[in-house]
Amino acid sequence: MSLHLLRAGGVGVLVDATGPQHPRVLHWGADPGDLTGDELEALAAALVPGLPFAGLDERWPLTLLPGEPDGWSGGPGLTGHREGTSVFPRLALTAPAAVRAEDGAQVLVAEAADPDAGVATASELRLEPSGLVRLRHTVTNTGPGLYTLGGLSVVLPVPAEARELLDLTGRWCRERSPQRRPFDHGTHARESRRGRTGHDATLLLVAGSPGFSFRHGEVWGVHVAWSGNHRHVAERFPEGAGSGAGGVLGGGELLLPGEVRLHPGESYTTPWVVFTWSAEGLDGASVRVHRWLRARPNHPRRPRPLVLNTWEAVYFDHDLQALTRLAEQAARIGVERFVLDDGWFGSRRGDSSGLGDWYVSADVWPEGLRPLADRVRALGMEFGLWVEPEMVNPDSDLARAHPDWLLAPPPRPGAGVDLARLPRAWRRQAVLDVAQPGARDYLLERLSALVEEIGIAYLKWDHNRDLHESLHTGSDAVPRPGVHGQTLAVYGLLDDLRARHPGLEIESCSSGGARVDLGILERTDRVWASDCNDALERQPIQRWTGLLLPPELVGSHIGPPTAHTTHRTLGLPFRALTALFGHAGLEWDITTCSAAEIDALRAWSALYRELRPLLHRGDVVRAEHADPGAWLHGVVAPDRSEAVFGYVRLTSSPEAHPGRLRLPGLDAARRYQVRRRREVGPELAAGAPPPWWEEGRTTATGAVLEHVGVAAPPLVPEQGVLLHVVACPEPPPAGAGRTDGP
Repeated sequence: MSLHLLRAGGVGVLVDATGPQHPRVLHWGADPGDLTGDELEALAAALVPGLPFAGLDERWPLTLLPGEPDGWSGGPGLTGHREGTSVFPRLALTAPAAVRAEDGAQVLVAEAADPDAGVATASELRLEPSGLVRLRHTVTNTGPGLYTLGGLSVVLPVPAEARELLDLTGRWCRERSPQRRPFDHGTHARESRRGRTGHDATLLLVAGSPGFSFRHGEVWGVHVAWSGNHRHVAERFPEGAGSGAGGVLGGGELLLPGEVRLHPGESYTTPWVVFTWSAEGLDGASVRVHRWLRARPNHPRRPRPLVLNTWEAVYFDHDLQALTRLAEQAARIGVERFVLDDGWFGSRRGDSSGLGDWYVSADVWPEGLRPLADRVRALGMEFGLWVEPEMVNPDSDLARAHPDWLLAPPPRPGAGVDLARLPRAWRRQAVLDVAQPGARDYLLERLSALVEEIGIAYLKWDHNRDLHESLHTGSDAVPRPGVHGQTLAVYGLLDDLRARHPGLEIESCSSGGARVDLGILERTDRVWASDCNDALERQPIQRWTGLLLPPELVGSHIGPPTAHTTHRTLGLPFRALTALFGHAGLEWDITTCSAAEIDALRAWSALYRELRPLLHRGDVVRAEHADPGAWLHGVVAPDRSEAVFGYVRLTSSPEAHPGRLRLPGLDAARRYQVRRRREVGPELAAGAPPPWWEEGRTTATGAVLEHVGVAAPPLVPEQGVLLHVVACPEPPPAGAGRTDGP
């Protein structure tokens, strides 16, 4: 059969593989139901569009790899050339497209070729059980001579109803800022040439029906699961996108000139490009991604340990006694993982030297790190360590010994570390070329030795600059663009390190949130969303990071009362509430805390351990709260038996009354008790709370809580409260337990 309907998780993907051209997707969106062969034929026939005037003389297909031979005037799926020839391959199926079941997913594989152009392709489309679509292509050089690949992109059609676009931008300490625009004619492209995902990266590029929001509207989203240069694109043209579609969403790796050159028989495979659809707004789109992530075999399974990271406690001022006192206080609070940050190695007393010299500093740690690590473990905590393997200070033993290991224009013969030829400095560091076998072997050996010698359970893996003028000099002594090779080499290094140490967990940090993508998360256990621990700034950062990632993959810490990035001072209850909705931790010199603060942190720590099974397994919801200065968000258990909500005020309001809290995502027919949790709740600063708040709880059905709501407590800016919602026990059926008789 040449028509294939893939169905899962409320999503349907209808693929026409009739040929001879490459397969085309006729529908991606709502599941149309279980259709017979005749019904599929009728549906495909009903989707054939008319012919407009002054256009192509026949209907043209939007294939999985569209190009000019198909009549497509948008971005081509495949670009490349063979010494300036073979630029417009006419791909035709070489075998019937097949569908198979694999790990619960439905997988369609299509192989095509153009023998005259000397290229062959293989496309793999997976519909995962959650309804998530993943798609990738492979191109192989089947002809003589070199084939220089320009790009290989993945696209899917979206209907004309998708009239608005949403993406994200940002900067250091202000990641994940949303921006919206009409989905008009033309090409909207978000390109990252930073060599990493970037603080300004859009986690999802979303097209949707006009006015779509977190809880309403139909949306289609795309994410490129790649940690190097990449491209997200939305295109719409007057002639549409074939079969009546309004436009396309897609993306792929952004290749630099000459970066992928295929010799005869060699292949290139795109990163996975992930597509998510929802008829219930952005929350529904996020849930499909989150459920797929949680179903992966490598997804973190054990409870996410409460972390203390030492950076904002001591910075570079390392002292065994001071850090031991910090660890002892952390253990009393209930911390489960203690992470020693930057400053433990080589000449690293600041950020200008020593990076790359991955040997414990004998000056600062004359007995090594083992005494601290052993004390941490004796206190019942895991020991973790900060590293930045992909970077190097020019002022380091490594750079002086191996200037040829830098990802940069090669040094002049005998010049050593040739500062004049290095890319412009960024945090006084350059990039180590991990694709150089010697550099890669050095990193693997040193990191493995540290893990074994110290007993490290966790690495915070940082990456603190963009990649500029990234030239890799290979065995032919010719410098060529190296971001593609660097990204693959880093992936390989992470894979090999974890193969040697199966229990090791790794955090992806990139000057905060500059490498947050599903490619790096195939090899790591969480991301650091931002270097900003200011809880007020963290609220939007975490809100929009959650568009792609569930809470357990996002590090979120309580920082000091006055944030070192913004100098804003915030109370502990608001900071604690914000950190709760993630993989929680502390980044604060808690040896300076008052007795009252320690008691509050102990209560918060116990609350985190109580709620993390719900927070890290439930569905993320973000309410459509009427007041733009206040946000209501939460996590609802998959079986709808329990939920937890944070209600936070960010700015003041012109309204005297804060309105009602309408709690989304609950079972409409069940009754729930709504209880305020005092562990992170402040004393209300002004006014009188509603009676139910004074009493500490109320009871209502899920329908009432979602559509009517309960009166909100009055809050001032930088305050928040936590609501715990638990389903009431079901009453026994009538007559249950009755005993008839004398």
